[in-house]
Amino acid sequence: MQEYISYKNIQIAFTAEGKGETIVLLHGFLESSTIWKNVISLLKETHHVIAVDLLGHGKTDKLGYIHSMGTMAETVNAVLSKLKVEKASFIGHSMGGYAALAFAEQFQQKTEKLILLNSTTVADSEERKENRERAKRLIKQNKKAFISMAIKNLFTDDTRDRLRNEINELIDEAVQFPSENIIASIEGLKNRKDRTEVLQQFEGRKVIIAGKNDPVVPFKEIQEIAEKTHSAFIAFEDGHMSYLENREELMEALKKIF
Repeated sequence: MQEYISYKNIQIAFTAEGKGETIVLLHGFLESSTIWKNVISLLKETHHVIAVDLLGHGKTDKLGYIHSMGTMAETVNAVLSKLKVEKASFIGHSMGGYAALAFAEQFQQKTEKLILLNSTTVADSEERKENRERAKRLIKQNKKAFISMAIKNLFTDDTRDRLRNEINELIDEAVQFPSENIIASIEGLKNRKDRTEVLQQFEGRKVIIAGKNDPVVPFKEIQEIAEKTHSAFIAFEDGHMSYLENREELMEALKKIF
C-alpha cells in the first residue's frame, strides 16, 4: 500500500511490506517503485522491504531545480527515520544505484549491503553530459517521443520485441511525470560525482549485477570497477533492464544474496 511522508514541504511516496531485516529498493531514471513488484513478492517473505519513489518520479514531488544524488539519499533517509529503521541493505537500479552510493557515503553506519543493478560508480563523461543537455531540449520539444525512445533504447533488440507490453507500461507511466521533474533529475545525473572510492571503502557486502549488452553501462568498464572495489560480480546476457530482461536469473541471484 502506498504511504507518504512530508519532507521539506513536499510528499515522498513509498511502500513497506514484510518483516525482518530491511531492504530498500531504489528505481532508475523514468521509473518508479512499481518496477519492483516481482522483487518485493520474493523478498517480503523474509525481509522488511521498502520501495521508495525517488524525487520527481512516481508519486513523489519535485524538490528544487536539480535532484542531486545526495538529496535523493537524504529523502530516502527521511523515510527510514520515519519507519525507525536503523540499518538497511540497498538494491539500486541504474540511477537508484547512484542514489544508494550517495546514501552509503552520507549514512555509512546505516548501510548494510549494497547491490548495484545495471549501475556504475563513475561520473558522466563529457559526451554523456552533452547527451543529457540534448535530452533536456528533446523533452521540451516532445516529451512523449523522448521517453519512448529513451526507454526502448535500454533493451536489446531481442528483449525489446519480447517485452513489448512491459515496455509500453513503463512508457505510459513515465509520460505522466511533469517535464520539469524529469529535467531536475537529468541535472542531478549530469552533475553527480564519481563514487568509486565510496564503494571501494564500503566494508559491507557489495555486489554489482551487469548486463553484457547494456547500452548505458559499458560491461568491460563495470567489470573492472567490480575488481577495483572488491565487489562480487554477476553477469547476465542482456541489456540495461535486468529486472525484466533476466527476471528469473535475477531472482535466483537475490535469493543467494539475501
